[in-house]
Amino acid sequence: MSEFEQLHPSLQYHVVNTLGWSTLRPTQLAAIAPIHAGAHCLLLAPTAGGKTEAAAIPVLSRMLKESWPGTSVLYICPIKALLNNLEHRLTHYAGLVGRTVEVWHGDVSQSRKKRALKEVPDILLTTPESIEAMLISVRVDRPAWFGNLRTVVVDELHAFAADDRGWHMRSVLQRLEHYLEHPLQRIGLSATVSNPHELLEWFAPIGARQVVGSASVSIEADVTIDHVGNLENAATVISRLHRGEKRLVFCDSRSSAEQLSSMLRARDVRTFVSHASLSASERRQAEAAFSEEKDCVIVATSTLELGIDVGDLDRVIQIDAPSTVSSFLQRMGRTGRRTGSLRNCLFLTTNQDAFLLSLGITHLWSQAWVEATCPPEEPWPIVGQQILTATLERGEWSASQIVSLLKRCFPELPLEGFKAMVSHMVQQGYLDTDNGLIRVGPETAREFGRGHYRDLLASFSGAQLLTGRCGSAEVGYIDPTVLTGEDPQRLLLLAGRSWLVKEVEWAKKIVWLEPAKEGGKARWMGGARSLSREVCQGIRAALVGTAPTVAYLSQRGRVELAALREELALSPDAQFMSRTEGGLTRTWTFAGTKQNRTYARSASRGGARVKFDALSVQAPAAALLPAVGAEMDVSLTSEELVTFAEGIKFSSCVPKDLLCRTVGARFFLVKVRRQQVSRA
Repeated sequence: MSEFEQLHPSLQYHVVNTLGWSTLRPTQLAAIAPIHAGAHCLLLAPTAGGKTEAAAIPVLSRMLKESWPGTSVLYICPIKALLNNLEHRLTHYAGLVGRTVEVWHGDVSQSRKKRALKEVPDILLTTPESIEAMLISVRVDRPAWFGNLRTVVVDELHAFAADDRGWHMRSVLQRLEHYLEHPLQRIGLSATVSNPHELLEWFAPIGARQVVGSASVSIEADVTIDHVGNLENAATVISRLHRGEKRLVFCDSRSSAEQLSSMLRARDVRTFVSHASLSASERRQAEAAFSEEKDCVIVATSTLELGIDVGDLDRVIQIDAPSTVSSFLQRMGRTGRRTGSLRNCLFLTTNQDAFLLSLGITHLWSQAWVEATCPPEEPWPIVGQQILTATLERGEWSASQIVSLLKRCFPELPLEGFKAMVSHMVQQGYLDTDNGLIRVGPETAREFGRGHYRDLLASFSGAQLLTGRCGSAEVGYIDPTVLTGEDPQRLLLLAGRSWLVKEVEWAKKIVWLEPAKEGGKARWMGGARSLSREVCQGIRAALVGTAPTVAYLSQRGRVELAALREELALSPDAQFMSRTEGGLTRTWTFAGTKQNRTYARSASRGGARVKFDALSVQAPAAALLPAVGAEMDVSLTSEELVTFAEGIKFSSCVPKDLLCRTVGARFFLVKVRRQQVSRA
């Protein structure tokens, strides 16, 4: 029996006669047997390689063969736009065999959610945060709603695993198994990872596992690096290039996306904008335009990096550069889908740092290299979140039951850490005890209780944004810092358009807007990006070698590269290059953000003034030289620990020694031993 013949006869019929496919792609065929067998799978294929169908068709086949009742499949995505984009396609496939699909996330109306609870779908498209909300909701009959689950599909698994959302997602899946007779089959989809077996083992620690397909890096593409100097020049280049084609432009901040959109519209370019701070209606308009428009520019942040179908896309343009090769490949992979066409990407860099980064990223790509996906180490703050949400879910339970669950959710972490977490959270009032049972404490209600514990649902912290409204229409979300100042006429950019601020209702968190002809500013708070050692070494290799052999440098790019090489005068043989100015020595290490932060921390111990970035460290020579190359150890003061932990959600739930481990592993190159927090 061939692989295709293993599918349920109804699916065989519809694949050939309704969908009109003569056969399935190799990865889709190879996925049938292990999914039918119930194995945990990681399905790999390049962007637009048919991973969704590779999971959906065998899962639907198994659903039919085994007569799965109720909601038997969860399909989890990292962003709502991807869920919305997949809904139509998966509804079509499921509908061919009499099965149903529903979407459940924060933009879905309550009436639609109530209908889904009554008329349960076979496949539920959702996010980890929405599952968390269902698990702690008193309105959801959890055994009835989750009791028939058999399989979970996680799209863009690498995007989850790269940060704490991955730990949260995996823990939520483990908690779902409390309501099941059999463990959930876990199917992950990914495109660009160099360590697929390790990623699958992390995603599904127990049970039979199989990696299906390949995500090898292809260097067949048309890539150009141009150094334009500023965003205005980038807008001019975009407005003049590739007229009549659909161009997707990536910016690495919402502010630059808004500014560029406004500049392009001022140049009579039909422009759409997409980022996380737009209202649901604005995002839906943009998403609809992606597949329908032809001669236009779509300006987006990383939200469109993932597998959203943007239709027949002609060009990808990157303003400055992403921080990883993986992101570059995802973005470039939006193109080259037509037969005979090449993937393409044009870098328009607006500053020297971005130009260097584009050199490093493309140099590594030319070596067919891509990052491994490694979950953040020491996820103790997520352990704290899961203790609180699982306690809300259960109502009350014993400390031993908590520890038992945590052992299953976080098998990589030590047992004594879980016990220390529970004790600390009781002492801090996050948990309360009575007759040997533990329930949520008063501090949890005070800190997280607003909006039915809404702030507990996500592993990440969102800025306190205000809602921008024009009449009855919601436009998007505004950072309060953009409203500061004494200017009586406040203009801002949102959804690529200019708005005049008419009134701010701080109590209701609403900004009333009216359209303005031009002007305004856009600002959202964001964290500085961290660069890996590998990317920084790629920058060094590009600077000391010849121009990248795969990416093409424009004339302006060649001039900029020549100037940088002359200025730095790097020796191919020297590991570091130092230059002293004004009493400070700047040492170009090309070691990456974590390593240079570690060097800087060591060099500053004597009170020396130190600066660092991903490529270099600035410090007095006497302080820096002993630090570079020495055996590193990091002992954090309480004040330093508070500073580093500020951006880590749920850090207040973690004892100091465990929090020190988290901070040490994530901000420095060395692991911090327990009991290292001093009282300075």
